[in-house]
Amino acid sequence: MTIEPPVVPFPPTIPNALHHAATHWGGRDFIVTPDRRMTYAQADDASRRLAEQLLGAGLGKGTRVGVLFPYGLEWVVTWLAATRIGALAMPLATTYRPAEIRTVLRIGDIDTLITARTVLGHDMQDMLEASVPGLADADGPRLFLTDAPFLRAVWLTDGSDRPWATPVDFRAAPPPGVTDALLRAVEAEVVPADLAQVTYTSGSTADPKGVVHTHGTVVRATAALAALQGAGEEPPKFFCAFPFFWIGGTLVLGAALQSGASVLVTERFEPGVVLDLIEAEQATHVLGWPTLLQALRDHSSFPGRTLPSIPGLTVGPADVALVESPVPGIPAHRGMSETVGNIASVAHRVVDPDTGAAVSDGEEGELLIRGYGLMHGYYKQERADVFDADGWFHTGDRVFLHGGRPYFVGRATEMVKSRGANVAPREVELFLEEHFEEVLYAFVLGMPHVERGEEVTAVLVAAQGRAIDPDDMMTRAREQISGYKVPTRVEVWDEADVPWLGSGKPDRLAIRRRLEGEE
Repeated sequence: MTIEPPVVPFPPTIPNALHHAATHWGGRDFIVTPDRRMTYAQADDASRRLAEQLLGAGLGKGTRVGVLFPYGLEWVVTWLAATRIGALAMPLATTYRPAEIRTVLRIGDIDTLITARTVLGHDMQDMLEASVPGLADADGPRLFLTDAPFLRAVWLTDGSDRPWATPVDFRAAPPPGVTDALLRAVEAEVVPADLAQVTYTSGSTADPKGVVHTHGTVVRATAALAALQGAGEEPPKFFCAFPFFWIGGTLVLGAALQSGASVLVTERFEPGVVLDLIEAEQATHVLGWPTLLQALRDHSSFPGRTLPSIPGLTVGPADVALVESPVPGIPAHRGMSETVGNIASVAHRVVDPDTGAAVSDGEEGELLIRGYGLMHGYYKQERADVFDADGWFHTGDRVFLHGGRPYFVGRATEMVKSRGANVAPREVELFLEEHFEEVLYAFVLGMPHVERGEEVTAVLVAAQGRAIDPDDMMTRAREQISGYKVPTRVEVWDEADVPWLGSGKPDRLAIRRRLEGEE
């Protein structure tokens, strides 16, 4: 089974997509925030200036560049600048706290981190010094730190008073010897097969997974959304409720570059602020998780708004994946980080996970995928550990087919999906056990929840002679890890209450049944 890639009007790389957009829609708004906007021509110019500074600092094809900004103009300019020179962009989540920043800097082999002095109210100088041991003592901008062994520089916008920081001005002139002609020559060597970005998402182990996509995959997998919205005289206006650092943001930005769409965005998802922007700009689409669209509909100001016809917001159900579902409440598969959020960009099979045999329509099985929209692989994992001998990726998703379309039933793995975000239970368990002396054991799993889809739930066992205050613990946990990973339901059990299997592992099924009985 194969699926043909779409034909795009330029060699499918991100810099070529940008040049095509700037040529055809240079005067159109590309990124719009409540107080700022940037056209395609301005994005081309700003990213050119930053790309030339990167070249002047010795960065180039394959350099790992960390991107840590709120969703807005600087994020997009940095992402474009890195990909224009063939560097490998590695977005860091704005929800990250020191333990997570330290982990991604290390496992991502990040060479240069580009960030702002302040991100969502957090002083990044303090945040980074709490993240990387030894950084606060570094006496120069060239870094050599054992806890982030490949990190050589941290570029900070808006000034810095630390000797380890490299101040950067996106509007600065290029360094001596770095010309527009040199950048054009560099861009000409960026090809569809080159690695473009790594999107980190919680994995089934303690470390997050790095989903690696090439330039060709990013452009081709996002072309379908661009074609769906069209590129006529009246360009679409997307409000992007997806964070840019997750794959939904890549999907929207890639589609915009190929359709001339305007991308509306706010630093935080605050329903009132979002509705103000949607109304002021008369957005044509709101792209985000169903829970976020429902939050907009539920806002007290929603009924009095002058809003255009927007699928999922003013027209039809909030969850369009439920439309025409053969089983009420079971959504069509939406895609995943491994497919740039587009399930239509890959061929699929549904098989019995025990035998590997194909199952009939309507029968549940595991979803297998392959094709032009599938990731290059996982960062630091060999191909044989990711794909089978025929190139199929075994997703671990339980689905059934109806009319050739997969419908998502659940996950064969233990991954928790809360408000659209993936949470690896073992990652949270290790964090709780390692960072809180009062915790002997932590067992984390997802329990059904009306608003979140699944609720991150923790069963904790206290160390001998210690007591656990769940509220205090979770407050402290939010200072170190992303809020969406922090359990919102915490149960404290005696050690004797924990069911164990003969193998010495906890009986998670029994734990789940007890939690279900206590709800």
